[in-house]
Amino acid sequence: MTTYTDTQLLIDGQWVDAASGKTIAVANPATGKVIGKVAHAGIADLDRALASAQRGFEAWRRIPSNERATIMRKAASLMRERAADIASLLTQEQGKPLAEAKGEALAAADIIEWFADEGRRIYGRIVPSRNLAAQQLVLKEPVGPVAAFTPWNFPINQAVRKISAALCTGCSIIVKAPEETPASPAALLQAFVDAGVPAGTVNLVYGDPAEISGYLIPHPVIRKVTFTGSTPVGKQLAALAGLHMKRVTMELGGHAPVIVCEDADIAVAVKASASAKFRNAGQVCIAPTRFLVHNSVRGAFAKALAAHAKGLTVGDGMAPGTNIGPLANPRRLTAMAKVTEDAVARGATVETGGERVGSVGNFYMPTVLNDVPLDADVFNNEPFGPVAAIRGFDTLDEAILESNRLPYGLAGYAFTKSIANVHALSQRLELGMLWVNQPATPSPEMPFGGVKDSGYGSEGGPEALESYLVTKAVSVMAI
Repeated sequence: MTTYTDTQLLIDGQWVDAASGKTIAVANPATGKVIGKVAHAGIADLDRALASAQRGFEAWRRIPSNERATIMRKAASLMRERAADIASLLTQEQGKPLAEAKGEALAAADIIEWFADEGRRIYGRIVPSRNLAAQQLVLKEPVGPVAAFTPWNFPINQAVRKISAALCTGCSIIVKAPEETPASPAALLQAFVDAGVPAGTVNLVYGDPAEISGYLIPHPVIRKVTFTGSTPVGKQLAALAGLHMKRVTMELGGHAPVIVCEDADIAVAVKASASAKFRNAGQVCIAPTRFLVHNSVRGAFAKALAAHAKGLTVGDGMAPGTNIGPLANPRRLTAMAKVTEDAVARGATVETGGERVGSVGNFYMPTVLNDVPLDADVFNNEPFGPVAAIRGFDTLDEAILESNRLPYGLAGYAFTKSIANVHALSQRLELGMLWVNQPATPSPEMPFGGVKDSGYGSEGGPEALESYLVTKAVSVMAI
């Protein structure tokens, strides 16, 4: 196990304490014990980070795209070399099983490499002119310094998408990473520093989220804002950015429907949806949450999903054989108990789980609820935990209407052997991402984002680069 260390701020290429010396305690969610501390940035530190980002932008934007790609690929290699050590830090501060943590660190390397190469394919164009004496050009240029706000559930994965998109387009970035899980994103930033990005190109701060966002977003140095988190907070930040005409990418909350059709392969549906549901203890924005199962197979599906959940091992993420680690904090335990109690009070049945595990650490049993009514809290608000709620349907139209009922539209899942069903689901579900007959398989080359209250913009695919670029029209007349 890698020894957990305190985390500093990264400003102008140097790791530094906050000017005030203030820190925040970091606890291991598996034990509740404090394992370290993280520097708490104040306004003076943010001013230094902003000046640093401006200098970093001026240096980084002048480096040719192929050279930027080489540096980014070096950072990816360092992430692979250090994956085991970074995974240990991530598990200690966030709780997820060590295998999941290592997978997150290795996935970061793939993301960096894909964006590095995609940055070499940012093309403008020549537009035929109506005047043959003139040449018309369309140029793509970096928007400028970026402010990024990232969550605790995937502290590496969510940060690396934003950093990679910014760097491959020639932007600098200030990352406000989560105070609960500071060491793993710091290790990610260290890989970029060691790879040779100019000082100030990447910066990292921690502190009071409201103070930092309230100061960075309106600041004239910042030209683009990217946020991953809850819908209520995202709406506030988007509104603030709008007041100052800042570009925004928002990846917000979801409440992913899972439609299991009459002709579905139940074994495939259970295995795929369970792996997606209980990964990271259900603390995943794209996790399946509303299971809509055809009534003809609902009994068999519920029984099989409950059996799968019972077979999972809940425990410390550092322990061998652990499938589900702790929830992030005691508040999540309270939330899981409330949504379960509410569903049962309204008529749902508990197929398995529904209880806290032990008295030390934030452990909650993987839970399967059946016959969940539409007015239950778990069917209306994202549970963000290891609770699967099942409800039956008789027609596909009924399932699609329920899927689209809520204001969320991030991800969805479906299981069917019918091409007609796939076509209807693909056309009619109001989602940013849909996986059919498989668990969530996001990749760097595919768009990643939602619609409606789940946000706008993409953090994957070529579409992710668009909001980091400005388009300039140039017309040159020969004289």
